[in-house]
Amino acid sequence: MKSEELRPARAARVERATKETQIVVELNLDGSGQGEISTGMPFMDHMLGHIRQHGLFDLTIQAQGDLEIDEHHTVEDIAITVAQAIGQALGDKRGIRRMGWALVPMDEALAQVAVDISGRGVTALDMRFVNPKLGTMESHLLEHFVDSLARHAGININAKIVQGDNDHHRAEALFKALGRALDQATTLDPRLGGAVPSTKGTI
Repeated sequence: MKSEELRPARAARVERATKETQIVVELNLDGSGQGEISTGMPFMDHMLGHIRQHGLFDLTIQAQGDLEIDEHHTVEDIAITVAQAIGQALGDKRGIRRMGWALVPMDEALAQVAVDISGRGVTALDMRFVNPKLGTMESHLLEHFVDSLARHAGININAKIVQGDNDHHRAEALFKALGRALDQATTLDPRLGGAVPSTKGTI
């Protein structure tokens, strides 16, 4: 459990419906890594599952999109909807640790991610992949997902694949690290006593 004294459920349900996608996200920040993810893109399901499992978030995502065109709209709109769910679940952000980081290996690969829930959606990403596709999905869309998540959630994300030869391992290490960094940053710190973790008094 992420805090001895949990506030009212830090949870959200967000729906997004456009002419391109229909998405429903249910998120509980104080979960245990439960939930079902179905996006129509098996590799994206796999990566989102790592965020859920290693972030210990209860996360359910049901997404339908115009995959007959390509995966771009669906990946972007999932990121937007997850970002909105994070924002709603965090509320005024009182008591959170705000920053988090993780260094995660996956076989020969290594990835590092640092996040700051600062209200500023800024990214510095080094996620270059050798292969144009991971599974059936274009590999560059993983970077687009992280960038869209950061921008719409107001989170600074610095993510880098440090080493590795296998693109699957490289991607998996990075998304595990992202989940762990987000877990650390969203966790309630009892020492804050409900204060906003900023010298400005607001985020």
